[in-house]
This record gives sequence, C-alpha cells and structure tokens, in this order.
Amino acid sequence: MMKRITLPLDEKEIRKLKVGEDVLLTGVVYTARDQAHQKLCDLIIRRKKPPFDLKDQVIYYCGPTPEYPGKIIGSCGPTTSSRMDKFTITLLRNGLKGMIGKGKRSEEVISAIKKYKAIYFLAPSGAGAYLSKFVKKKTLVVWAELGTEAVFRLEVKDFPVIVGIDTQGRDIYAKSK
Repeated sequence: MMKRITLPLDEKEIRKLKVGEDVLLTGVVYTARDQAHQKLCDLIIRRKKPPFDLKDQVIYYCGPTPEYPGKIIGSCGPTTSSRMDKFTITLLRNGLKGMIGKGKRSEEVISAIKKYKAIYFLAPSGAGAYLSKFVKKKTLVVWAELGTEAVFRLEVKDFPVIVGIDTQGRDIYAKSK
C-alpha cells in the first residue's frame, strides 16, 4: 500500500516509514546536483544564508532538462546520489530532512541519516519523462548560470519514490545482500 507524505517533511511522519516502502510525495522539493551542492556548502562554511531554508526540506538530485512548449518541465530523472555524499552531512547538520536520488550511499551518510532522523528516497531511474508528469510547477531559485544544474523549486503531487534508507539507518541495498 502506498503511503502519502506531505512536504516539507515532518519528523514524526517519516519515523513511521520503513525501508522498501512505496511513498507518494506531495509538496515542494528543491533540485540540486554537484555544483549546486558545492555552492550551498560554501555558503554554509562562510556562515552565509543558503538561498532557501533547509529546515525539513527535501533535495532531489536532479538536473531537469528544459521544458518543451506547453510543458512545465522536461525530463527530470534522478542522478547518482553518491556524488553528493561529501556534501550531505553538512546539509543534514543544517536542517535538511530528506533526499531523493538513485543508488547506494556511503556508510558516513547512512550514519548521518540515522543521527539526524532524516530519510533517503529512491526515484525510479531511467524514468525522467514519466516523473515529469508529477511536477505541477517549476521555479528557478538561484544559480541560473549552472543551466540544468541550477536550483529549482518543484511543486510535486503524488511523486512516486521508495524508502531507500529510513530514519533508523536501515538501507535497502544492505537488505538485498
């Protein structure tokens, strides 16, 4: 049975989620890939305010392609999450509560997810066109010069994900060994 979660995340709600569960997300997610993560962490290290409040938010590791005429967004599939591992702990420490991506995470990130009671969702890879159907609005937030790697605010409805790592640090990839 699909569980429905409203964003921004509520810690009490995500504590109920278990690794492997199917979830539909409705609300706002922010896209960010490697370059945007570097810029976010640079701001935090310099004690400057990030371009959006990280508290209880979800970052989607995605660089959406430009939209076709009459469409809200182009393809918007997940990118490999492990590339963001070196930035993730800093963002979790500063309030980030969830991430959406694909693939395994490092042991350090799994420990941080458990420590900060956060969650890691998996989006279906290779399904960017399909996932675009769940995006209802796209707004540029910052760093337009990064092109598709800029930070976008996406309003999503019933966006399908699977719990990859739950708040207890249980990892779907460890389960499959």
